[in-house]
Amino acid sequence: MQHLDLQVLETALAWTNAGDTVWLCSVLATFGSSPREPGSMLVAKADGSHVGSLSGGCIEEDFLGRIAEGEFAESLTVVRYGEGADESPQVSLPCGGILDVLVERLTPDAETLTHLEVLHATLLGQRSLVRHIDLGSGRKRFVEAGENGPRVERDGDIIRLRVGPALRLIIAGISPVSQFCAEFARALGFEVIVCDPREEARRGFDLEGVEIQSVLPSLFIGSGAVHAATAIVALTHDPRLDDLAMIEAVRTPAFYIGVMGSLRTSEKRAERLKRSGGLDDDAIARIHMPIGLNLDSKTPAEIALAVVADVLRVRRGRARDAL
Repeated sequence: MQHLDLQVLETALAWTNAGDTVWLCSVLATFGSSPREPGSMLVAKADGSHVGSLSGGCIEEDFLGRIAEGEFAESLTVVRYGEGADESPQVSLPCGGILDVLVERLTPDAETLTHLEVLHATLLGQRSLVRHIDLGSGRKRFVEAGENGPRVERDGDIIRLRVGPALRLIIAGISPVSQFCAEFARALGFEVIVCDPREEARRGFDLEGVEIQSVLPSLFIGSGAVHAATAIVALTHDPRLDDLAMIEAVRTPAFYIGVMGSLRTSEKRAERLKRSGGLDDDAIARIHMPIGLNLDSKTPAEIALAVVADVLRVRRGRARDAL
């Protein structure tokens, strides 16, 4: 299954190339409970066609109706949805939350096409950029970005939207924890790839939207499949899979690398990786072992939850003691 941001951008490009004006919308902020996070996108046309989501269905109908009525004619508009919105439609989200949404009206010209093509290439590429948007002047530009941090920042009229390679999770080896980890990650919008050469392990592992590679995880990781928005987790307790995956993983720009095991098992693994894998202290320090947040997890589902939560923590640039 293609990452939703890619679907939005590819649709926006196709419609613009066909000569259509499009409205590209981005969630700027959420207050209270909200089904979509800052940075989530939707693209729409005047006829009501759309791809993506701002609220999981709570406000899309109202928004599309307002486009059809001729609203959002300005090139940039910020609109608030939800309870307590004084300057925007009184549409209550069932979850009781509030959304601030940036609406960009994009006409089908060369400037729009260039901007969308840069966005699309960034999602498919190896580095992150920040879209720097000035609501006052209407100016838009791209600036270099660090790999981790908030997807959206706002300072008065200046909005900064982080865009980068679509989040990818590579799971080294199939286990009960792998199953739940893949399910959680897909629900969070990750592209998920599971690697395992064992036919007996792959048998019965079939999750919609999850790619399965029947090769050693280390071979897939070393093939160039890892970019800076990739997390790599090893979840089998089998050193023949896990150790080799870690040796290859530390040679990549992955933002998160982790392997499952107790504290004692992790200490023994670190010794093996130094002795047999030739990894130095800096390489070892990149590996989260034991993997995941310390939630006193016992079941496969709880362990998977701790793993995915820790991946998100690192991606958001949050320290453990800030949780």
